[in-house]
Amino acid sequence: MADKFSEQERAKSRQIGALASLWPFMRPYRALITAAILSLVLTACVSLVLPLAVRRVVDGFETSVEALLDSYFLAALLIAGLLAVGTGLRYYFVTRLGERVVADIRKAVFNRVIGLSPTFYEKIMTGEVLSRITTDTTLILSVIGSSVSIALRNALILVGGLALLFFTSAKLTLMVLLIVPAVIVPIIVLGRRLRVLSRENQDWIAQSSGSASEILLSVQTVQAFTHEAKSRAAFSDVTEKSFDAARRRIFTRAIMTVIVIALVFFGIVGVLWMGARDVRADLMTVGELVQFVIYAVMVAGGVAALSEIWGELQRAAGATERLVELLNALDTVNDPAAPLALPRPVKGAITFDDVVFHYPARPGIAALDGVTLDVRPGETVALVGPSGAGKTTIIQLILRFYDPDSGTIRLDGIDLKQMRRDDFRAHVALVPQDPVIFATSARENIRFGRPDATDAEVEQAARAAAAHDFLTALPQGFDTYVGERGVMLSGGQKQRIAIARAILRDAPVLLLDEATSALDAESERAVQQAVERLAQGRTTLIVAHRLSTVKKADRIVVFEAGRIVATGTHDALVAEDGLYARLARLQFTDGLAAE
Repeated sequence: MADKFSEQERAKSRQIGALASLWPFMRPYRALITAAILSLVLTACVSLVLPLAVRRVVDGFETSVEALLDSYFLAALLIAGLLAVGTGLRYYFVTRLGERVVADIRKAVFNRVIGLSPTFYEKIMTGEVLSRITTDTTLILSVIGSSVSIALRNALILVGGLALLFFTSAKLTLMVLLIVPAVIVPIIVLGRRLRVLSRENQDWIAQSSGSASEILLSVQTVQAFTHEAKSRAAFSDVTEKSFDAARRRIFTRAIMTVIVIALVFFGIVGVLWMGARDVRADLMTVGELVQFVIYAVMVAGGVAALSEIWGELQRAAGATERLVELLNALDTVNDPAAPLALPRPVKGAITFDDVVFHYPARPGIAALDGVTLDVRPGETVALVGPSGAGKTTIIQLILRFYDPDSGTIRLDGIDLKQMRRDDFRAHVALVPQDPVIFATSARENIRFGRPDATDAEVEQAARAAAAHDFLTALPQGFDTYVGERGVMLSGGQKQRIAIARAILRDAPVLLLDEATSALDAESERAVQQAVERLAQGRTTLIVAHRLSTVKKADRIVVFEAGRIVATGTHDALVAEDGLYARLARLQFTDGLAAE
């Protein structure tokens, strides 16, 4: 289920220069980078010195001075020990740097996406975002923590090795360089193809993750409609496409590796043949030939390693771009540069002034069409009407999940757009239509409403929400783990926990969106009494289809097709014999649920 956002962005070309976007995350750790570079340079230099020591040892076999031979072996051991220490330091500094930077990237991306409005999530699946935070950052970790240091080390060895090859034998070095163009061409040609395939592979992996996340989060519905086989087939199809892209990427990379290594070592064999003839002609010593061979192997290994690492860098470049897309994602709802403070104490007066709003996914249908509504501080207002009339939209706009297309929404006389969202949201308590339960204990789910609340306050809120009895009956009482999305609880139990959470928040504005829809008659009566007590002195908006829950509201506002069509008390609206009266007859006379 590819999203439009990613489809548009993925059509762009991907360049290795995208890795430059990682620098802002690496800049704070310049000391660690310096230590890593110094240890890297040390190991590269020691590696280049080692063949010189080997040459001395080999040629030392012909010396008659035993002490001199011993000194050559001792020098070789010291160089090898220095190489071991330098390699260990390089690994420590580079790996630590990679882990630190990737942790910062993950936090930065999460901090960004958690504050984005629902409009963003209409364009991209949650599983896609999670894939970028996990899979893509893992790729970046492999590059920062390994590939980059290996690439730099091999680049130093390549340059230094070539220089020392010239120093050892200019004639043989020129022969080696004849194969360089033949090696570079496949790296460039196949590298472009590899970059495209790497990006395609990552896109399919992300889509596979998004599809699996959506299905698993709705697994009961999938099973209830016997949709398992089709879900398995859909996931299998996406996974196979991901594998096919990976297979083509692996094949291309393997071909490039074969070509590069074959050309390099074919050249080395030819050079060795010429070198052996020079040794027989006394034009160079055996030690010099051994030294040349070691440098040639190091240079060849450096070229081969760089060809492989190039593919890793391309994959990481694609992953970096995908993460940068999230960090730079535009949001339609943003805090102002110079926000106004909400007056204290918060009274809870809510004003809608000629508000017009269309959901981004449905631009042709007005969810609200010229709505004007004043809710006085401490007033309880019920919003009723058919499904899709605009009731829940009122709740979402009060929380500023969206901004209206026109008109103004105010809290205590201040436009919501002129305040920080977390400032005014801190004074609002919400019970959503679909209660959200987290994978933790029941106690912590209620405490989510006010993290600093005591256990006694949590239990008091549970009593007020008619949740205390069933919570104490659980195996570990309030500390019982309720499972992912509250899978161990019934719908009514989840709703009562959500109500307890809102009660604990103790906010001056209370928003109830179908808060009692999943309750039985006895629990609904208990919760209604709790809500009535809670609503005293608070501005309360109640969205309900069940009109029995709103009869005692100070005022009932009737919505139809995004407009307010009637306002009044229950008795007055029934007497008008309009839409509300018709809904009331359906529920109280025929016993049917309003639609």
